[in-house]
This record gives sequence, structure tokens and C-alpha cells, in this order.
Amino acid sequence: MSDKHEPHMVGDPGTPDQQTRKPVSASRVVFVTGMSGAGKTSVLKALQDLGYETVDHVPMTLMERLVTPTETDGDLPARPIAIGIDVRTRAFDANVFLQTLDRVRAESDRQVKLVFLDCDDGELRRRYTVTRHRHPLAVDRPLSDGIAIERRTIHPLRSSADQVIDTTHLNLGELKRLLETEFGEATEQGLAIFVTSFSFRLGLPREADLVFDVRFLNNPYYDTELRLLTGRDEAVAAYVRRDRAWDEFVETLFGLLKLLVPRYEAEGKSYLTIAIGCTGGRHRSVFVAEQVAAWLAHQGLRVRLLHRDVDRT
Repeated sequence: MSDKHEPHMVGDPGTPDQQTRKPVSASRVVFVTGMSGAGKTSVLKALQDLGYETVDHVPMTLMERLVTPTETDGDLPARPIAIGIDVRTRAFDANVFLQTLDRVRAESDRQVKLVFLDCDDGELRRRYTVTRHRHPLAVDRPLSDGIAIERRTIHPLRSSADQVIDTTHLNLGELKRLLETEFGEATEQGLAIFVTSFSFRLGLPREADLVFDVRFLNNPYYDTELRLLTGRDEAVAAYVRRDRAWDEFVETLFGLLKLLVPRYEAEGKSYLTIAIGCTGGRHRSVFVAEQVAAWLAHQGLRVRLLHRDVDRT
């Protein structure tokens, strides 16, 4: 798992089975960017396993030609493309890249997405310390300064990304499953919804579009028979349902989502992240996230569910 360019997350579950997977649409182009150390090399490798032609550190002057080749380029393989770009890219300029991206989208009939990988500064420092790799902008300055400069430099890319993936608490297995869901076999167009439970003690998911705090519900943690269980266990589910506020809350929540989700889709949003938090991220938030994901799936929507902190508290 080591790489000379970038620290990685741990926990590689192995290469996906490409023999049984449907082919990915050749019209797809995914630009992968973000903070150095947030996992770009790992993402490109995972996309390669999914059938993408992957290229990293392509000079910005060649990006358009790579996505929309001319006749003189000959017959290029009809494969989806994933392109890595960051502060190490030759002649990197965030605003110039966004202008290039706009031209590619306007002139090409391919499905072009920009994915931004983010990570908490403390976790980035830990990864660089563990791997002893040098941050590209901290050659002659402290690591924390290099991270701060990079964050300011690439902020326009984060603001313009189609999808932001926070890898702070994701191991490589979870990241691969997320990528396979979103960028694997050809999927129907439209809004893709990501539902995650989390612990407020461990911080808000920075990619969240909607955050719901369910700490007002009765806490199963204080029942010694339930403490070691999770919100996926029926005993915990029954405990939460007995809260006097439960029926009104869930009816209101589903009503709000029924109103909001079509509006997000009508605005052309590709990804929607719904985060549901409680104190420890093990009981209430897990159960509510399960209910929300099931309800959304019942509406015919594409949903992926993750319990970020269920095994960390």
C-alpha cells in the first residue's frame, strides 16, 4: 500500500472482481483532486480496478486533448477516464483548471464529474508523520503551514466539485465501496443519495448537505443490556421507537425529505449527503439512518448507507 507520492489510508480489502462486474460507461470522465494525503492515488487505483483508464499529474495544457482527442490521435480505447490533478500538476492553477473543465463540459458529450477528496488537518498531519513523506508545499516550511497553504490554493476546486468525499474516518475498504457504488457499473442518471450516521464527538462529516441531530431521542446507552448493541439490533430499534417523540419526528423528517429531495434533483444536483448524528454514533443515529435509507430506497431513489462511527465508540 505504500506510494512514493502520497500517504494512504489503511485497510485494503483487495481488488474487486472485474469478471462479474458490468462494464462502466465509456463516456464517463472523472477528475480527482483534493488535499495531498487525502487519498487521491488510492482513488485512482480503485477506479482503475473498476475499468477506468487512469492518469495522474497530466500537464494542464494536455487535459482537454486527453478528454476530447482529435482525429490525429488515432483510435483511442473506448474506456472511461479518471484524471488526477493537484498542486503537483505542472502549471497548476485552480481557476485555470475550472475554466478548462467548463470548456470540456461544453464541447464534449461525455459525462464529466469533479471529485474533491478532503481530510481533517490533524489526520493529514498524522498520515504524513506515519509515512514520513514530504508534503509538496512544505519543502522549506512546517507541515502545518504547507497544509494551510494548499487548502487556500485549492479551495475553488472544493467549492465547484460535484462530489466531496471526506476520507478522515474512511478506511480504504469503505472508500472503495463508495467509489464502486458511484462510479462502477453503468447506473441510471439522477440524484444519488448518501446517508451516514456519525458521532458528534468525532465531528461533523464535512461533505454533509443536510445534518439531523437526533440526540433528543432517548439514549439506549444508559440501558446496560443495550449498551454493547447498535442501532441495527431490534432491541435498540424498539427502545428508540418507544420514545414519545418518535412517531411525530419520523413523520416530519420523511415529509421534509419528500419536499427537499425533488427540489435538489430539479436543481441538477448529482449527489446529496444526509448525515444523522447522536452522541456516540452507535445507537440512535444508526437506527434513524437505517430508517431514512430504507424510506428513500422505497421512493425509488439510489441510496448508499454508511455508519461512520459505529465501531469507533
